[in-house]
Amino acid sequence: MSKRIEVNDLNVYYDKFLAVEGVSIEIEPRSVTAFIGPSGCGKSTFLRTLNRMHEVIPGAHVTGHVFIDGDDLYAPGVDPVLVRREVGMVFQRANPFPTMSVRDNVLAGVKLNNVRLPKRDADDLVEKSLVNANLWNEVKDRLGAPGSSLSGGQQQRLCIARAIAVQPDVLLMDEPCSALDPISTLAIEDLIHELKSEYTIVIVTHNMQQATRVSDKTAFFNIAGTGKPGHLIEFDDTTTIFSNPKVKATEDYVSGRFG
Repeated sequence: MSKRIEVNDLNVYYDKFLAVEGVSIEIEPRSVTAFIGPSGCGKSTFLRTLNRMHEVIPGAHVTGHVFIDGDDLYAPGVDPVLVRREVGMVFQRANPFPTMSVRDNVLAGVKLNNVRLPKRDADDLVEKSLVNANLWNEVKDRLGAPGSSLSGGQQQRLCIARAIAVQPDVLLMDEPCSALDPISTLAIEDLIHELKSEYTIVIVTHNMQQATRVSDKTAFFNIAGTGKPGHLIEFDDTTTIFSNPKVKATEDYVSGRFG
């Protein structure tokens, strides 16, 4: 299931504006990698290039390469829809489909992929996905209730269940806890720990403590100023980034001296 990501000299453009410049990085399977850095430094933009989600913005394009287990996501003829099936995404704000039931939310991605399951198989997939998202015990008697009736933290775990129901190899999370209370945040962090045994996980976070708690490796992004492109400044084991970074800008950021 879990796969290795290799990025070579990736530049991300919105029309002529260069948003992220020259990123090369290797992300190991069955690991959690955190992207940190000040607002506007391109970490969420870069995250979205890993499943071509940035392309929903008109004029967005890249140069360079993103390989997942050796397959170039940007090779000619590659279908972005298939890429997004392999590389799931969980957004900053929980976005369950409000008119759909909890059960239908879990199955939404599967149905979008035109997979028709017998009812028993669909029920099994719903249960398995909700169990894996640590949500089953809380919602098993409410599967017919609207997804929007759940609490914020439950909605975010429902979105994670929806993402993993299509059985991706990689899970991208763009600040998945930024709108959540500390208890819900802890539940998501515990879940990330459990999921990494099966998935390659990449998470954008503004929470330094969260990066130290959940990630194996951390990438620090920075920007020279407004209108300049974001750059990957340093990438290393999380303990090294937070205790003994090689670049002064990294040290200044993780110690709270700027950003």
